[in-house]
Amino acid sequence: MTAQHTLEKSSDLSSMKRKDKVSKRVERLDDLMLNVVDKTLKHIFRESGATLIHDYLENNCHLKREEIAEKPEVFSADLRKLLKSGAVVVERMILKNFYSELHLKYEEKQGYEFQDYIKELKEKCGC
Repeated sequence: MTAQHTLEKSSDLSSMKRKDKVSKRVERLDDLMLNVVDKTLKHIFRESGATLIHDYLENNCHLKREEIAEKPEVFSADLRKLLKSGAVVVERMILKNFYSELHLKYEEKQGYEFQDYIKELKEKCGC
C-alpha cells in the first residue's frame, strides 16, 4: 500500500468520524428540542391538550412528532393553522425553554421566525 493510499484511507476515516459526531450532535439536539416542545405544550395545555395538538399535527398536517425538529417551519405553520395568533406565544415559550436548556439567553430578533431561531441554534451547536 502506498503512502498516498494510506493517507486517503486515513482522511476518509477521519471524515466519517467527524460526520458521525455531527450526526450524533444533531440527533441529541433534535431529541432535546422534541422534549422541550412536549414539556412546553404539556405545561400550557396539560397532557390531554398536548396529545390533541400532536394528533392534529399528525392526522391533519401529516407532521409526525419525530419530524418537528427536522421541519420547524412546517411545525410553525401548522401550529398557526390550529392556534391562530396564539401560536406565536407558544412558539416563544418553546424557544425560551429550548435556549434555557442549552444555557443560552433567548433574545427576540426583528424579522426572525420560529424556524430562524432553530436554524441559528443548530449552527451555534455545530449541527
